[in-house]
Amino acid sequence: MTGNFERYRIPAATHRVEEEIKRSRFVTTVGYTPTLEAARAFVSAVRAEFVDASHNCWAYGVGAPGSSSQIGMSDDGEPHGSAGRPMLTVLLHSGVGDLTAVVTRYFGGTLLGVGGLVRAYSGGVQLALRTLPTVERIPWVQLEVVIDYAAVTPFQRMLPEYEATLLAQEFAVDATFRLQLPFDRAEPLRAALVELTHGQALVEAVDPG
Repeated sequence: MTGNFERYRIPAATHRVEEEIKRSRFVTTVGYTPTLEAARAFVSAVRAEFVDASHNCWAYGVGAPGSSSQIGMSDDGEPHGSAGRPMLTVLLHSGVGDLTAVVTRYFGGTLLGVGGLVRAYSGGVQLALRTLPTVERIPWVQLEVVIDYAAVTPFQRMLPEYEATLLAQEFAVDATFRLQLPFDRAEPLRAALVELTHGQALVEAVDPG
C-alpha cells in the first residue's frame, strides 16, 4: 500500500479575506490543494480572476503540515523575498496541510518597503488562516477479517474503539467481515484480533474497488 496515510487538518473550503494597507488592497485566497497539479491550478484560477491586479503572489505546501517536500512560491514582481517566502513560512507553521495561498495586491500608490511588504503578505495569510474552516483528513483502509464464531461477539464490541464500520459479513465455516477504518487504526485492530483469537484471526487489507 502506497500513499500518504497521515491524519491532519486540511481546508474545508476555499476561503478569502481582504484588507487595505496604506491604500493598497490585499485580497488573500486560500484553499485545499492535495496535489502539485491542484496547487498550480488554484494559483492559475485566482490569477485569472484578478487578472487586472498589480501582483498575484503565491505559496503552497502539498502534504502534511510543515512538510517541505512539495512546496512552491512566487513574489510575482514584488521585491525578491518580500512575498512568496514569508507567505510560505506562515503556511508551513499553520498546522494545516495541502494548502495554497494567493495574495492579490492592487497597488494604491504608496510604497511599503520590503519590511512592510513582508508584513502585509504574511499578515494576509495569517488573517485568512485565523478564520479558515478546516476538517480532518482521514485516510481510510478496508480490511477483511476471518474469525471463529466464538470471537464474533467480542470482535463486534471492539469495532467502535477502532472507528471501524462494518461493510459486509458472511457466515460459513468461519465468520468473515469486511471493515472500513482509519489507516492508523488498522494495525492496532489487527494486534487486538490476534490477541483475542490467540493468533487464529486472518486479517488482510483489501482493495476497496
